[in-house]
Amino acid sequence: MAVRLGDTAPDFTAETTEGTVNFHEWLGDSWGILFSHPKDFTPVCTTELAAFSKVKGEFDKRNTKLIGLSVDSVESHNTWDKDIAETQGQSVNFPVIGDPDRKVADLYDMIHPKANDTLTVRSVFVIGPDKKVKLIMTYPASTGRNVDEVVRVLDSLQLTAGYSVSTPVNWKDGDDVIVAPALSDEDAEKKFPKGFKTLKPYLRVTPQPNR
Repeated sequence: MAVRLGDTAPDFTAETTEGTVNFHEWLGDSWGILFSHPKDFTPVCTTELAAFSKVKGEFDKRNTKLIGLSVDSVESHNTWDKDIAETQGQSVNFPVIGDPDRKVADLYDMIHPKANDTLTVRSVFVIGPDKKVKLIMTYPASTGRNVDEVVRVLDSLQLTAGYSVSTPVNWKDGDDVIVAPALSDEDAEKKFPKGFKTLKPYLRVTPQPNR
């Protein structure tokens, strides 16, 4: 059965490039990003693993752990990492799950139904400290993921989890946000001391509250 937004992220125990991981225990009180790769030694994913590694510090600042997955073995991942470091100037600095038996890929419905039986969908799962799935993004094998977009949506998820707001189109950290429609003007005045601007009764904007 497919994993959906709001579901508890399936727990698992797996071998990774950084040892055995018990997923929920490993996450602890952190946010987590689990992202899959079709297989080792694929060109687009070679660039992605290095790109995420280069900005791992940004995820650390956001109390977020990264973990990758490929249906090849840990030994294969370690060999692939040498190519990643050679071609991208950055080795992988977070665990990558070895999943040759497809246990985790099947748990997260990562196997593409119309492709061969070992080709995982290139998905991104953002998981909150409550172990709930907060966001899912799925890409075709031909299109590389945008690391800046993953950071942006993480900022939005963390902000909206703590305040009665949502983020508008193209929002970036520091931009104005939207007051939740369920909040009355009176309650909004108490909750947002910087004030808010009413564009329509259902559309009120306020400065980002955690800034």
